This record gives sequence, C-alpha cells and structure tokens, in this order.
Amino acid sequence: MPSGRRISMRCSVNGMCFSMKKMCYLLTMGLLAGSLTVPVFAASDAETDKKWTIATDTVFKPFEYTDDSGNFVGIDVDVLDAIAKDQGFEYELKSLGWDASIAACQAGQADGMIAGASITDERKESGWLFSDGYYNATQSMTVQKDSDIKGFDDLKGKTVGVKTGTQGATYAESLKDEYGFNITYYEDSPTMYQAVLGGQVVACFEDTPIMASSIKDGDLALQILEDTANEGSPYGFAIFDADNQELLDMFNAGLKDIKESGEYDEIIAKYLGEDAVPTEEAADDAEADTTEAPAEEEAAE
Repeated sequence: MPSGRRISMRCSVNGMCFSMKKMCYLLTMGLLAGSLTVPVFAASDAETDKKWTIATDTVFKPFEYTDDSGNFVGIDVDVLDAIAKDQGFEYELKSLGWDASIAACQAGQADGMIAGASITDERKESGWLFSDGYYNATQSMTVQKDSDIKGFDDLKGKTVGVKTGTQGATYAESLKDEYGFNITYYEDSPTMYQAVLGGQVVACFEDTPIMASSIKDGDLALQILEDTANEGSPYGFAIFDADNQELLDMFNAGLKDIKESGEYDEIIAKYLGEDAVPTEEAADDAEADTTEAPAEEEAAE
C-alpha cells in the first residue's frame, strides 16, 4: 500500500480515536453531573410520594372503634383523615392496640400514633414528640349503677381497675396510697368495664368522654361519679423519631386549618354532640396546656 494512503488511514483512525475519546469524556462528565443532581430530585420525589404508617388503638370509643357496619371510625380517625386531605399526604391507619402502637412507633414500624394519647411531661421526657393538642379530656371514676361507693373515701381496702399504660391508670396510682385501695390492670377498656359489672373490681378509672360514650352506647349499668374528675390535659398526635418531624408539622398545620374551617367542630359534634364542641376560650386553654401542662395534670391514655 502506498505510504500516502497509510498515512491517510492512520490519520483517519487517529481522528476516530480522538473523536471517540472526546465522546467518552463528554459522556463521563455528563454522567458525573447527573449523579450529583439526580439523588436530590429522587429524594424530594420520595418524600412527596411517601405513605405514612399511623398506629392507633383497637377500641377507645368514640375516638377509635368499629361500628355496626364493620367500619373503623371515630374522632381520631376522622380528624386524621381531614388533616391528611387538607395537607395532601397519604397514610395507612393500623389498628394495633395501645401498647402495640407505642411499640410499633418505637421500633420504626409506624411513623406516628393517634390514640387519645395525653400530652404529659413524663411522656415527653421518655421520647414522645407531640403535636398541638386536639382534644382536652379529664379522667373520672366509674362504679356500678347501684354501688355503695360514692367517692374515693369508700375505696379503702378495695380494688379498682385501670387500663395498662393509660392516664386513667396514672390518676388511680396517684390516689392509691392516700385512699388505701389496690389496683388491677387490664389490657383493654371493655374487659375493664366487665370487671366492674362482674364485681371483680369495685370501680375503674377511665377518660370521662370515653366512659360516658361507652355507658350510653353499650347501655351499661354503670355510672360516672361526680366530683371524681381530675383537671385533665389535651390529647396529641405523637411521633417517636425526630426524622418524622415533617409528619408532625403537617398534622399541626392541618389541625389549625380544619379548626378555622369549622370541620373540626363538625367531627366533635358528630360523635359527642353539639354540647361537646369546645368554646373559643376552652380551645385556647387546651392549646396553652399543650406546652404548659404540669406533669401531675395527666389525662387520657
């Protein structure tokens, strides 16, 4: 082959090599640039599309329970749904039970919990991160309708029932030594109520609105004793991992919105009646209690 043609071919090959090298270089730089920016967008998309897992109790009527049609309903259920729609996030609500809900959140198997959980200093110190309060509740003592028990003074030497890990239990425990009674712990409210009706215990301590609803709807032969309620404290939505702060922020923002729109009042009236809808003054007091409630003013679960 003539030398000129060899040179020409060599130049052509060298030119091709150069072009290929240049193309590889540009592609490599493009890929590197992409690798720096894609994760940012991917992370943002992942947060937007996230479906939050929310744990709740099984029976805490009227805040969460299964109705006659088999639907899981209640104040907590409706409030959460209204807030999710207002804030535009997806969630899956899992009815696990009180203790199991706490365990699921602590183990990272659930992102948050709504189950009539009182906002207390003790819980905050143990790792609970609470929303603003969404309902203020007291605890009271309940006895059989024809009981001789008229107040705390009649409990000496007797046994009362409480639900494990609740503020009803905390309230009873705070009175135990002063009035000289014993405590039996139960895993759920219906079993505790039956223990009172069956005489295994003479009384039980429960959230006042929960007890009132259960007596009315279940036609239970029980009565809530007057002058046995504590001062109460607000219920709050809770997370147990600071990484889920976004969920807590959305809950607070949505709660504010549905209160301003009147949807919150409609939910309360639906389950507890018009008389239970908080006044503006009561609502302000409950919101203040969210940040200022002393440890002894504990309520609910």
